[in-house]
Amino acid sequence: MTHERHVLASLSPPKDVISGVVERLCAPSSYQAFACRKLTDSPMPSLETLSEIMDRLKSVLFPGYYGDSEVTPDTLAYHTGANLDVVFRKLADQIKRGFCFVCVGENKACTGCEEQAMEKATAFLRAVPDVREKLVLDVQAAYDGDPAAKSPGETIFCYPSVTALIHQRVAHELHRLGVDIIPRIITEMAHSATGIDIHPGASIGKRFFIDHGTGVVVGETCVIGDNVRLYQGVTLGAKSFPKDDFGNPVKGLARHPIVEDDVIIYSGATVLGRITVGKGAVIGANVWVTSDVPPGARVMKASPDEKG
Repeated sequence: MTHERHVLASLSPPKDVISGVVERLCAPSSYQAFACRKLTDSPMPSLETLSEIMDRLKSVLFPGYYGDSEVTPDTLAYHTGANLDVVFRKLADQIKRGFCFVCVGENKACTGCEEQAMEKATAFLRAVPDVREKLVLDVQAAYDGDPAAKSPGETIFCYPSVTALIHQRVAHELHRLGVDIIPRIITEMAHSATGIDIHPGASIGKRFFIDHGTGVVVGETCVIGDNVRLYQGVTLGAKSFPKDDFGNPVKGLARHPIVEDDVIIYSGATVLGRITVGKGAVIGANVWVTSDVPPGARVMKASPDEKG
């Protein structure tokens, strides 16, 4: 042990190097561009706490699959109530932190954030049963849409699209309630884990399935109908970003596609702009689409043989 300590000590950097780096990193000019605590002492949102909230919500939404795998019908009420109690308290605090984060970032006084946070957390809690109803249909769509799935439960355990949709549907409810920044953090957690990037603002209908999923992007103002299926590498994105007189992007415009019911979009397809893909249409692999697609149409890229 003595030898080990000696070796570690010999590997330490010179003190003047540490002090010099600390001085530079702590200089206001180094961090003021992203500093967000100018008007309030409220702490910022916590990734660790939001991760715990999502873990507890998953164990409520799909008991046994997440959290305590030994939960039974006799213990389900206790399991559900205990988790929701913690979720409510921690979520209300994180929502408040999100409100204050935005207020400070916009250089505004943070007032009424705690009351708003309690109201939003309460409204979200009431929506949890509806979130589960939607997710159960997504799970069934994954099972029905993939012959490799042996049971709906397998899709809960194994399919990245189910994980991404749990996060997105939770985040969408918070986004719909006007919660700041927290919904985006929640969807980005799933993005990092699955490679599926769905903005919390996207409106998604029933029985949504993403097969494989890696590289899928669904933008903020997308509207997706019922029974829609996407494959890996699909982008539902924006074609352009209008700018104001100062050259800044105009926020909040509807700039992503509307995908109607029963549409299938195959791998690598790119669908851009506020266009409509009509009911029952099929978009083939690796196709670039920037104009409306009529209901029932098939948009395909010609194969080498067809090109002659």
